[in-house]
Formats: sequence, structure tokens, C-alpha cells
Amino acid sequence: MAEEYLTDDEQLEAVKRLTVEYAPWLIGGVLVGAAVFFGIKYYQNYTNERAYKAAAQFSAMTGALQTSDRAKSRQIAEGLTKEYPSSPYADQARLTLARLDVDDGRLDQAVAPLTRVINESQDTELRQIARLRLARIMIDQGRSDEAIKTLAEPIPAGFAARFHEVRGDAYVAKKDVPNAVTAYQSALGTADAGGIDASLLELKIQDLGATRAPAAKTISVDTLNKAKP
Repeated sequence: MAEEYLTDDEQLEAVKRLTVEYAPWLIGGVLVGAAVFFGIKYYQNYTNERAYKAAAQFSAMTGALQTSDRAKSRQIAEGLTKEYPSSPYADQARLTLARLDVDDGRLDQAVAPLTRVINESQDTELRQIARLRLARIMIDQGRSDEAIKTLAEPIPAGFAARFHEVRGDAYVAKKDVPNAVTAYQSALGTADAGGIDASLLELKIQDLGATRAPAAKTISVDTLNKAKP
């Protein structure tokens, strides 16, 4: 290589020239690297701080619910949805707002937060819970066909029994007894039927006149002979 034939002074001068030539790039690279590093650290700290604040707000909201402080619960829930709209706590807050609206008889107001959870939540379970609650609201609003459509196939694993039960309630509201009975029986026959009140479902089926007649008892010939005068 050419450097092998340079004197020590010439090699030093060559190094100096290279340093002067590439110094701005080297310094720029160091500065960019430092900016990226500290930027990432800042973002992580910022994200963690927001997560802690959101968690604290969520805890306060649930505490207010437990003490039946509905006004405070609503205030905190609304704050969570505005300040941390993309956090998991916002989904819970929207479910809470919907619940408070239903309790207050404001069914129309409960539709929007539930719909947003269904469409935007990253939590599969919360999406299904919102679907069930929205379907129940639709039934109360006289929108049974929409409720059935909301709970259409495919029914998610772990929710089959509850979906079938609410579908049955929708069919009852439509006075469609055969489909209602089928839905209730499907709810009782699913693997996750433990998530529903089986006794209540049995009563619903009986109220629809779909009770099974008890099996006839077998009477032996000896019994018949004894009964003869």
C-alpha cells in the first residue's frame, strides 16, 4: 500500500488532512447518534410517564365506581378518553361511560363509546364484550334485527354461550319463538356454558312453552295384575 512508503512525518500529515476532511462528517454522525439515543430515552420516559398517569386515573375511576360516585366516575372516564385515547385504559373508560349512560336511561348516548371499542380496541375480549352490550341496547331500543346482525357469525371462542343467549333475547323480542328456543338451547349446549346462568336460561325456554314432557313410567305386568279387582 502507498502508506507503507511514506515517512512518519508524511503519514502524520496524511492523517491530519483526513481528519480535517472528514471531521465534519464524524462530528455530525456523533451528534446524530447522540440525538437519536437521547430522543429514544426521552420518548420512553414520556411514554412510561403517560402510562403511569393513565393507570392512576383508571384506578381512581374504578374506585369511584365502587363507592357509587357516578359523577366522579364519568368525569375521570371522559378525561381518560381525551388524554389517553389510544391506551387500553381508554377502552375501559368507554365501556364505563356506556354503562353509566345505560344506568341513566340514555341508551342512545351509550352506542357511540361501545361502537368505538368494537371498531378500534386492540383487545379482542373487550371488543366482544362491547358487541354483547351494544346488542342488548339495540334490543331495548326495538332494533332486534340489528342486534342479531351485531352478533353474527363467526362467534368467538369463549363467548358462544353469551352470544347465543343474547341472540335468543333478540328473537324473543321479535316474537320468533322457534329461533329463540334454538338459540337458548345452543347457549346451554356450548362448551363455555359456565359463563351464563343456566337456570335462568331454562326458565326462559319454559316460558316459551318449549319444556319437554317427562318420560312415561314403565308399568310392569305384575303391577297391572295386582291392580285388578
